[in-house]
Amino acid sequence: MTSSAPGQAREENVNSAPAARKQRLLRIGHSPDPDDAFMFHALATGAVEIPGFRVEHVLAEIEELNARALRSELEVTAVSAHAYAYLADRYRVLRCGASVGRGYGPVVVARPGSTSAPSGRLRRVALPGARTTAALLTRLYLGDFEPVVRPFTDVLAAVDRGEADAAVVIHEAQLTYRALGWELVLDLAGAWAADTGLPLPLGLDVVRADLGPAVARAVGTALRASIDHARTHFDDALAYALRFGRGLARDLGARFVQMYVNDDTADLGAEGLEALRTLYARGHARGLIPAVPSLEVV
Repeated sequence: MTSSAPGQAREENVNSAPAARKQRLLRIGHSPDPDDAFMFHALATGAVEIPGFRVEHVLAEIEELNARALRSELEVTAVSAHAYAYLADRYRVLRCGASVGRGYGPVVVARPGSTSAPSGRLRRVALPGARTTAALLTRLYLGDFEPVVRPFTDVLAAVDRGEADAAVVIHEAQLTYRALGWELVLDLAGAWAADTGLPLPLGLDVVRADLGPAVARAVGTALRASIDHARTHFDDALAYALRFGRGLARDLGARFVQMYVNDDTADLGAEGLEALRTLYARGHARGLIPAVPSLEVV
């Protein structure tokens, strides 16, 4: 599997032999980020296959994947937990593949001395996409503000350009923002943990409902096998994942991958489902999502 520049969206046919072209096409969307790359390593390299299907890996920023799922474009895709509130009529949640934080996750940051408190005085906040879970959490815990929606790779630059007073960072920037000269305004994951006592469901892998239960089960089985393979062959999978780490050092890359590819990723479980329902219930109560979606997990 050849790689694109970090952050560059691409679609890639990983098996283009004539015999493979007779198989059904299955497009799997995920972010070009270390944690997603790690858990899809075995599927991307052929160590795990989905019988009867040829796979195209569609790499795109999470907000683009959210938008494509709203158009029902991809058969299987990663989406934000927030975005699934708008997708439950067309996708089913896979039991494996979720990104779950336990006391860690998105944070609101600003330049030192530029703001005094996380109490709602911030006028403009750069969000990494309108339907990311980070955006929903910011609305739940930060108070009133003017959202400045940018790609996740541009939220810090938006502050430096004077377009926002603070930024919400996701992905590996959760580990690197202090080294880059930013200070914490509000730990959104910490606020969630203190408020609910639950893990924080950030992202989900979903399968399109019209494919039927048999295909959904086959996808879930293969994804679980890919996750297990990556965790068993950690060094190989990490070396592959770091190609998508935007310069992330190996030790921080390993830490980040282990934060988001863990037992919760292997199986969302009852606690993960409770956390999802709580997120949707609170979002709906605040008028931030239209309804609490039904959760059909496969």
